[in-house]
Amino acid sequence: MSDVVVAHISDLHFGGRADFPQLAALARFLPTLGPRVIVVSGDISQRARHGEFQATHGYLERLAATAPVHLIPGNHDAQWWRSPLGLFGEQVKYRKYRTYFGDELTPVLRLDGLIIAGMLSAHGLALGSLTLNPNDTTVKGNLPAAEVARVRRLFQEAPPETFRLAVLHHNVLPGVISHRWGLARPHAAQRALLTLDADLVLCGHDHTEGAGQIDGRLPVSTAGTHSLRTRGGRPSAFNLVRVSDRQVQIQHYVYAREAATFRPGDTAIFARGRRATVLQ
Repeated sequence: MSDVVVAHISDLHFGGRADFPQLAALARFLPTLGPRVIVVSGDISQRARHGEFQATHGYLERLAATAPVHLIPGNHDAQWWRSPLGLFGEQVKYRKYRTYFGDELTPVLRLDGLIIAGMLSAHGLALGSLTLNPNDTTVKGNLPAAEVARVRRLFQEAPPETFRLAVLHHNVLPGVISHRWGLARPHAAQRALLTLDADLVLCGHDHTEGAGQIDGRLPVSTAGTHSLRTRGGRPSAFNLVRVSDRQVQIQHYVYAREAATFRPGDTAIFARGRRATVLQ
């Protein structure tokens, strides 16, 4: 089977913190990489406002001229204050998002030899997302068991040779600078993700790019941000993922502001299989 190339971007944050020159450079640069699909792992807005979603919609239409776009919402895209702790149901939190991007919050994209399944981790102020740290309120995510079971079934039904990619917003590995987990119950979530029999997990949220593994066997691509809010003064970055029969390669592309383009950065390569090891 031929390699699958995925451009993985995240945390565009259209609104007051959007970096419009960088977003324009990204739209020009992505076609040069020839991705088969573009994955956007949430936080496309800053405050889930109509204008922010409208701007994002137009931008993603531009990206879709290069490759199909797979999108899931992040915590900034949910109007959690409309239903804190789910008191008024779950649907109202995503009503505005759905106006622009459709009813499906966890889309499934099937291409020849590839399945990409979205998972909803952004619930705002929810019981499953609460921790003892008040700063985590509405920021941390939660990965419900029902989400895991649904994606597990999808992957089990796929042909054995199919590349299986799971996408959620919150980072499932600690940030390389922040050292913060994106999920309120990170170790339980990791154990659950291992049951998917996935080839790769894609996430964002931390605003810093990363590449790693869960338990030495499940590769994880963490995309950075294309907003003005990066960590530690680092330049923004996205990931280019290449999945083949033998390995998963995750390469960072780093924004070079003066040149208004992106430059190749570090690359991590993991062997595919139940016990993967870093090859390079």
